[in-house]
Amino acid sequence: MGKRVAVIGAGPSGLAQLRAFQAAKAGGAEVPEVVCYEKQADWGGLWNYTWRTGLDEYGEPVHCSMYRYLWSNGPKEGLEFADYSFEEHFGKQIASYPPREVLFDYIEGRVKKAGVRDAIRFRTTVRWVDYDDATGLFSVSAHDLVNDVETTENFDHVVVATGHFSTPNVPHFDGLDRFNGRVMHAHDFRDAVEFKDKNILIIGTSYSAEDIGSQCW
Repeated sequence: MGKRVAVIGAGPSGLAQLRAFQAAKAGGAEVPEVVCYEKQADWGGLWNYTWRTGLDEYGEPVHCSMYRYLWSNGPKEGLEFADYSFEEHFGKQIASYPPREVLFDYIEGRVKKAGVRDAIRFRTTVRWVDYDDATGLFSVSAHDLVNDVETTENFDHVVVATGHFSTPNVPHFDGLDRFNGRVMHAHDFRDAVEFKDKNILIIGTSYSAEDIGSQCW
């Protein structure tokens, strides 16, 4: 039986891994069977914008932390795939700090060109990964959310590409439980419209705080 590799997550990192295997195969190399698990309905990871917050329609925590008018806080020149430039994708030069939808379009364009979508099991979330010393194999237990079916398969290698920005880090503040207004983490911010003509306290001074504060101003 041939080698098998599981890739957990179809965001930019997971997609880059799929692209690497595709390129190796196109170059004549012998590559393993690759299965990618993605709990969302589409690829892109955090860049796959949704209006949903909290839990999705299957009761799973919403992965996306993107808000409607987010702009990249890093230059596009540091985000390019090595073999696919922004200029090649769009056919022209674009600004160094593009908005969210432009970056998603670029990421999607690269993997569409590579033709790796068939390797991805969408709406399938990995519940557990275990390693067996005796067999040298990983067992990956996953839940098909659409059909409500759980399966376990064996793999020789596992690539974890789930990211670490989808779980809010919410500090404790005394008295917060007695505040009558809305309390939310930046993870659940989607649009400044709901805060029109309201007084807002933003805790934090990093990129999200600056961006959200300027949008709510």
